[in-house]
Amino acid sequence: MNEGAPAVWNLDEDACWNLLARGEVGRLAVAVGGRPDIFPVNYVVDGPRLLFRTAPGSKLTDLAENAEVAFEVDRWDEHQAASVVVKGTATRLARQADIDAADALPLRPWIPTLKYRWVRITPFSITGRLFTRTPEPARYAASTGAAD
Repeated sequence: MNEGAPAVWNLDEDACWNLLARGEVGRLAVAVGGRPDIFPVNYVVDGPRLLFRTAPGSKLTDLAENAEVAFEVDRWDEHQAASVVVKGTATRLARQADIDAADALPLRPWIPTLKYRWVRITPFSITGRLFTRTPEPARYAASTGAAD
């Protein structure tokens, strides 16, 4: 890496959606009663929204109590890493037309469980960062010599 070159860049919204569209698994963060919880979920992008399937259980119970969520996706390789965070409102799909449209999307559970409930996340904020992966600088190099 060149001295003085940035190691972190903010992604614009289009780049964030591009990264989300290439992903398969993210982390859904919810908070209920002041307590945070995180669930890994596989998802699909549908326009400016994210959708995932779930079965009855703690995710649906938590979302019924507090529909504001955060959703995070990462990608990385040998040279770069990127992270996108979506903050939005999660809504269980209830209209049959919406469920039928969601069923047509290319999303299948990773494990053989019945997951008939669809949840849509409508973002109110989307942010992302791209990181250059380089070796760690020498430890304590910044604190030696200059202040002595």
